[in-house]
Amino acid sequence: MRSGRGVGEVPPERVDARTERWREHRRKVRAEFVDAAFRALDRFGPEVSMGDIAKEAGAAKPKLYRHFEDKTDLYNAIVDRVRDMLWERIVASVDLANDSAREVIRRGAAEYVLVVTEHPNVFRFMLHSHFTRRADDSERALQSARQSAKRAADLFAGLFTDSSVEVSSVELVNYSIFGAVASATDWWLGANRLQAHTMPIEKFVAYLAEIISALAEANARLNGISMDPDLPLHHAFSSE
Repeated sequence: MRSGRGVGEVPPERVDARTERWREHRRKVRAEFVDAAFRALDRFGPEVSMGDIAKEAGAAKPKLYRHFEDKTDLYNAIVDRVRDMLWERIVASVDLANDSAREVIRRGAAEYVLVVTEHPNVFRFMLHSHFTRRADDSERALQSARQSAKRAADLFAGLFTDSSVEVSSVELVNYSIFGAVASATDWWLGANRLQAHTMPIEKFVAYLAEIISALAEANARLNGISMDPDLPLHHAFSSE
């Protein structure tokens, strides 16, 4: 017995295999150019050019522009790569169910600083890139921070079984933390570029951990919540 679609039934949308292969190819090439951008930044510093990046990728500059609309598009891809790298490494380094809030903050700060020390020029580039001369372009790092703040807020709020923790409040403090950490990183990288070992890595990690803890505790107080940093995250906060 032959089966067919009913009257008025919309046929399933066909996926063009060639289109899908092109999309996958484009994603792969873009990722390879971002890899090359990291290497070029590590080698040449934050004043790297599009030509430097293309050369590092072993490609002609016109090919780079075929896969990125302009400098800002490539800058955006670099910022997104750093955001995802940090997120993956920080989440992988902690046990949100069992680690104390203090330990989660310390490990998160340590992983962050480790990435900064591995790619200092990438962070200098993100903070002061000549790829983003226009004011609206320079907002990209802030947009990425907002996305990370929302992602972290959703994850954090998901640890709680009640509605005592508002995602918007957590998002605000996370956004504030990202701003403070970015400013401190800007100072640390600038200071260490002019004079070696202005602040040792261990001390900078401890500084960031203290700042993050202070902002989290202040936000909790303002929302009528007490925080015990020695308890796991899902037990560390309670209504007063």
